[in-house]
Amino acid sequence: MNKIFQKIAEELQIRVSQVEATVKLIDDGNTIPFIARYRKEVTGNLSDEVLRELDERLKYLRNLEARKEEIIRLIDEQGKLTDELTIKIASTMVLSELEDIYRPYKPKKRTRATIAKERGLEPLSIVIYLQKEKRDLYEIAQEYVDSKKGVETAEDAINGALDIIAENIADDSDYRKRIKSFCFREAVISTKATKEEEKSPYEMYYDFSEPISKIPSHRILAINRGEKEDFLKVKLEKPEDKIIDYLKKQIIQDYKSQFAEVLEKTIIDSYKRLIEPSIEREIRADLSEKSEEQAIKVFGKNAKQLLLQPPIKNRTVMGFDPAYRTGCKIAVIDKTGKVLETTTVYPTEPQNDVEGAKKVLKNLIQKHQVNMIAIGNGTASRESEAFVSDMIKEIDDEIYYAIVSEAGASVYSASKLATEEYPDINVSLRGAISIARRLQDPLSELVKIDPKSIGVGQYQHDVNQKKLSESLTGVVEDAVNSVGVDVNTATPSLLSYVSGINGTIAKNIVKYRDENGELKQRKDLLKVPKLGPAAFKQCAGFIRIFDGKNPLEVTSVHPESYEVAEKLLAKLGYSVENLTDKVKLEELKEELKKVNEEEMAQELEVGSLTLKDIMEELAKPGRDPREDLPKPVLRSDVLKFEDLTQGMELTGTVRNVIDFGAFVDIGVKYDGLVHISEMSEKYIKNPSEVVSVGDIVKVRVIGIDQEKHKVSLSMK
Repeated sequence: MNKIFQKIAEELQIRVSQVEATVKLIDDGNTIPFIARYRKEVTGNLSDEVLRELDERLKYLRNLEARKEEIIRLIDEQGKLTDELTIKIASTMVLSELEDIYRPYKPKKRTRATIAKERGLEPLSIVIYLQKEKRDLYEIAQEYVDSKKGVETAEDAINGALDIIAENIADDSDYRKRIKSFCFREAVISTKATKEEEKSPYEMYYDFSEPISKIPSHRILAINRGEKEDFLKVKLEKPEDKIIDYLKKQIIQDYKSQFAEVLEKTIIDSYKRLIEPSIEREIRADLSEKSEEQAIKVFGKNAKQLLLQPPIKNRTVMGFDPAYRTGCKIAVIDKTGKVLETTTVYPTEPQNDVEGAKKVLKNLIQKHQVNMIAIGNGTASRESEAFVSDMIKEIDDEIYYAIVSEAGASVYSASKLATEEYPDINVSLRGAISIARRLQDPLSELVKIDPKSIGVGQYQHDVNQKKLSESLTGVVEDAVNSVGVDVNTATPSLLSYVSGINGTIAKNIVKYRDENGELKQRKDLLKVPKLGPAAFKQCAGFIRIFDGKNPLEVTSVHPESYEVAEKLLAKLGYSVENLTDKVKLEELKEELKKVNEEEMAQELEVGSLTLKDIMEELAKPGRDPREDLPKPVLRSDVLKFEDLTQGMELTGTVRNVIDFGAFVDIGVKYDGLVHISEMSEKYIKNPSEVVSVGDIVKVRVIGIDQEKHKVSLSMK
């Protein structure tokens, strides 16, 4: 086990003691959000990202150890286990290398080599491989001729023995490891079109090659998809001469010996027939796996930024779900997200009932005092935006609109969850409600949607779905727990992402709330069926209770630290009740700034990191951490694609960050691309060093392709 801790510590560049302490917390059933927030002293202040990576590596390395034990047992049962082999297996830290070691001992289907062994030719293969015999090879081989076993001639015997040698070479783990390293350094991936005349998104790969040591992950995934869709033929060009020369040097002892020529032919046969196809499969699988891991990381980072977009609070919002023939769906929701009214209007083609739509919407705006319109960014979005922009110019009150990503809204509308939430509302209108709520509180709304449908990834449908799902669940958990959840208004979907709360408990909380009224203190959670002390410990600090019995419960101060918080307040001459008094709170903030954290931590017998967190919470009770982030761009006028000119400077919202750049919504129909080379004056390795999803950025138009509707932007 120490070896695992050592390996994780090296990979994550943290101390072994931090790994040991964290693993103990994980094994004791603590969740990552709980450990990240409330066990900083124990872990040495590891972030939730590092903790998730540690947890992932721990699972991988534990599975590896279990597989090692199984392989040792299987080889031992064959009577072939040696001390040297045991040491080799024990020292391996990569699963693919472990499987290569096991390869010669793995039960095989009938191969040319296994048939030769059945014919008693293994001793002859050893004679040839050792290259010691002085007698003529054909004379030696004559001893193995046996027509009953199917060996008719000396040549048959030699060929069978060489088949055994070819398979042994192909199965040698040291050879395979070295050959792979040659390939990873020097191999080139090349692609050709299956039908050159056919247009497709893969045209740049119709005649393409790049060293696999340099190819970025997004290109690997694009090539994989092009191959799967039958637009591309893919080949791995390997350093064949170098590989064969290496094998010859390892195997042939004397080039003047009678064995040299047959061994050389066997090496070439082994490489071309056995090694090359399997190595190519393994290398491509390895490239794909690494590319998928990168894509999942990018997706996770983007998803977290999207989930943590600041809410537009205390506004009545009109959700506008654009469409053509079937009409634009409208939903008005109040400040708490409650649906006030829904309708359908037809300002777009083919009806073009602009005046009729304006009349209906102006009445709704006046009736419900709407001050914000959220327009979905799908089909007919820009035509709808132009319509809304014209309409609000005719309204005296101040009213703005924002373009909202509607990715996954249609999936949600038809889901079981949406049916439970809005049983009496038509499926088509539920999308408009979702769009409105996404502007009002993105986190609460987006947790209802399968994370891979929220539209901020790259090739998310091509990657390992199990790994993607696990990663995104972790991302959503971290986002939800960093904000906290109002237990008296949260939906089961949102509650189920709180540390320690599963889907069943989430439904039980809502049921308890419906039957008994609002929860007045965190301790009330213990009355919820199936929510015991262990789950309470994990979830309590992330639950918020507004207007409850204890003002600390609008903060992330954990109940286990209430006593410390109260003692700290008392030392400064305040009480918990003062947290709800604006004047006293301002005074308290000033007093907290003067506190010597190290000295106070010793006085209160608490860790300094825990004390620091408590002090930060006391200074801003109930404040949403998302408020510090840039708000969505609110617009009152529309910009057409045709209005764009070279050099124009605009403000936009980052919609997606990928390996080679970022897509920015600049208020025209098509998002513009800022290539990684146009993001900064200095060299950057990854776009996420500069931007995140939701960032508001200033950009300059540097290229317009009218035909393809593409806009190139620069942030330089």
